[in-house]
Amino acid sequence: MKSPIPQSLVVHQQSKVLELGYEDGSNYRLPFEFLRVVSPSAEVRGHGPGQETLQTGKRNVSILSVEPVGHYAIKPTFTDGHDSGLFSWEYLHELCLNQEDIWQEHLDKLAQAGLDRDAPMKK
Repeated sequence: MKSPIPQSLVVHQQSKVLELGYEDGSNYRLPFEFLRVVSPSAEVRGHGPGQETLQTGKRNVSILSVEPVGHYAIKPTFTDGHDSGLFSWEYLHELCLNQEDIWQEHLDKLAQAGLDRDAPMKK
């Protein structure tokens, strides 16, 4: 089954959320911090299992711009300079449907590492 393509995509700077609207009338709001910490980039995910970099200190990150990539993805540029994550329509839809579980998984990983959301990133 092909993932739905958002009919609308709105960057809300004030509330720091990316709003996605779909043809079936469903609407989702993905916080910028959430998008930043689950970025599908190699910088975040690594190049294989166990190479992930746990993202912290992203609570106040914003999105400067969102560029379309072909007909399959968007590339947001975040205020911390991160701009290498290509969010496919499929991945965005997965994030919309599973936001709570994915966020909880991130918080659990932070807790296991003895970190909190606001800890500065290690260089």
